Amino acid sequence: MHKNWPEIAAGLAAPLKELRGGTPEVMKSFSALARAALEARALDSKTKELVALGISVATRCDACIAFHAEAAVRQGATRDEIMETMGMAIYMGAGPSVMYAAQAVEAYDQFAARARNATV
Repeated sequence: MHKNWPEIAAGLAAPLKELRGGTPEVMKSFSALARAALEARALDSKTKELVALGISVATRCDACIAFHAEAAVRQGATRDEIMETMGMAIYMGAGPSVMYAAQAVEAYDQFAARARNATV
């Protein structure tokens, strides 16, 4: 295992809480933006999470990969959908996106395994 993606996501809880406390209006506005962007309209929530995961790879954001891989699992994304999304991220982000795409697949696998274990 290259990185522990659930640990990366969990490790950000305290710093994000600190950020919300230090910049409450900015973070409230960001949360409102996120809710509006993620609302299912022409695209369903799963598709939007796949787009967000692809952008996370293309912009090389580890924390974004962790959060959106976890959200993709929650929205019912399949591994095949993740792979196809990674293909688009690689196409749009070239070589560096190949490396982050491998990490996004690893993150998805870890969150999917954790979700399976939680239901057993």
